[in-house]
Amino acid sequence: MFTKQNNYFAQNRFFPLSGGRLGWGLTLRECRTPTPSLTLPLQGGGDVVVSKLIWIPIFFIVTFCCLVNSAFATLQIQHWQATSGAQVYFVENHDLPMLDVAVDFAAGSGFDDMAKPGIAGLTNGLLDSGVEGLSEDDIGRKLADIGAQKAEHVDADRAGLSMRTLSNPTERDVALDILARLLQHPLFPDEVLAREKTRMIAALKEAETKPESIAGKAFGKAVFGKHPYGASTEVADVEKIQRADLENFYRTHYSAKAAVVALMGDISRAEAETIAQQLTASLPAGGASTHVAPVTPQIQASEQRIPHPATQSHILIGTPGISRNDPDYFPLYVGNYILGGGGFVSRLMNEIREKRGMAYSVYSYFMPMQQPGAFQIGLQTKKEQANEALKLTRATLREFVDKGVTEKELKAAKDNIIGGFPLRIDSNKKILDYLSMIGFYSLPLTYLDDFTAKVEKVTTAQIRDAFKRRIHPDTMATVIVGAPEGNSGVKN
Repeated sequence: MFTKQNNYFAQNRFFPLSGGRLGWGLTLRECRTPTPSLTLPLQGGGDVVVSKLIWIPIFFIVTFCCLVNSAFATLQIQHWQATSGAQVYFVENHDLPMLDVAVDFAAGSGFDDMAKPGIAGLTNGLLDSGVEGLSEDDIGRKLADIGAQKAEHVDADRAGLSMRTLSNPTERDVALDILARLLQHPLFPDEVLAREKTRMIAALKEAETKPESIAGKAFGKAVFGKHPYGASTEVADVEKIQRADLENFYRTHYSAKAAVVALMGDISRAEAETIAQQLTASLPAGGASTHVAPVTPQIQASEQRIPHPATQSHILIGTPGISRNDPDYFPLYVGNYILGGGGFVSRLMNEIREKRGMAYSVYSYFMPMQQPGAFQIGLQTKKEQANEALKLTRATLREFVDKGVTEKELKAAKDNIIGGFPLRIDSNKKILDYLSMIGFYSLPLTYLDDFTAKVEKVTTAQIRDAFKRRIHPDTMATVIVGAPEGNSGVKN
């Protein structure tokens, strides 16, 4: 999910953010890295920095040992419904004196009013801007005093807050009290809203000059049309947003019955039950739908060539892909690892970079969402060879869809995916993100236990069948920003 530093202007655009995350459990690049991971850097960077620095060296030694052990342990996920109506997912682990908590809602940009896009992101971003008796600065100081970390997160489906704190009641109770007040009693001060709108407008104007931002915006519209997944926020949209818009969005989407509470760390089941109720008991009644509008699965072929003074062409190719609960998820996931998700061992990288040196990087990914998210192929190349690189990319995709994968490719992909799986659950924060994903998308509690077995069961025939049915090379959207001279306009 997008964290606060980029969620305002980027949340509605489907393009990879360098170094960022779109933490939907498995993310934008989940099929791209040699050791598939969540691409989920810890918000705030690393573990909590506490004031008692004398024990930090020992803490890191213990952390390393514990994480190595926990990576291979079966996670015992506990699930219940709180009295408030919130769904709760909990993993008890006393190896470290830490507690990670996240509360998510069906309040992402997919629920924006299309007449006023940007409200979902601003609502989430201003949850921590002040509560009764505590200003934005007061909140920051109190959390710093106890070494706790807070983060906002938002994507097209979900939005919420998370907190990392020491599990000692002295620090924990302060952190959770603040989190509960932010979730249940935000004020959305006018002066903070004005400031953040100014920042958001400046970020949008800067994004309008960047080829990767222009490409992402055009790609979203080409793939999703008028669907919220393809929406982008414009300067004029931000200027229209008022405090009442945020208050209304909050009241209708941040309800207990729509909440998913994830807890991971050094507390008991009884303590987890109390905390979950504390965080959700006074949430609004809500009432808004928790379902994003359906996505049209098939699109017409299109090609946009957008001039830009950049020395390189930015190329994106794609179509609607799969939802989070799609029955073809694992064949497409493993297949895409071979196509363009496996880094230097992928076909696209081999054909375009290794054999011909046309691009430093080329990738493909599926973005599983509540509704089918994007399947995207992306690369950057010199303007003068953009047409050749595009032709080669299309030919590689077409051959992959037509002929499928070899047994050798499949074995190598499975070995890499399964071998890298422990890195997906090697920290409390990563496990927390999985708990949130499992809860929000109603996945089985055994999802993590079953993952490697389902990867192992994928066959070459399943991959070919799934790609044949789901990916149609002749009906895809193509966007080239910084197109070669002499080519412009839209070609269908």
